[in-house]
Amino acid sequence: MARATNSPASRKRRKKVLKYAKGYFGSKSKLFRYAKEAVQHAWQYAYAARKKKKADFRGLWIVRLNAACRNAGISYSRFIEGLKAANIQLDRRVLSDLAIRDEVAFNALVKEAQDALKAKAAAAKKA
Repeated sequence: MARATNSPASRKRRKKVLKYAKGYFGSKSKLFRYAKEAVQHAWQYAYAARKKKKADFRGLWIVRLNAACRNAGISYSRFIEGLKAANIQLDRRVLSDLAIRDEVAFNALVKEAQDALKAKAAAAKKA
């Protein structure tokens, strides 16, 4: 009696892995054992990169905002502090987009932030 190997399913599984490994260098695209390992690593890197992408974009928005704030005569950290004091709840993506596309609106936000900081300082002096 021959051993049952479920050959169609095994072949399908191996072909699928080799399809994912297409374009990899050398034996990693030809031999199942190495292709399987390479594909698993690739998926791990892809998963981590999807998470890291969010941090990268946030950093990009902050760099853009910092440049736009300095052009408007305020530092990034003071600008964010002023927005929080003025109770303006816009995320950094929207603020960055405003800084790039609508300078007038961004400068109005900077003015609001500066006014809120002055009010905050005055309240602190009284207390």
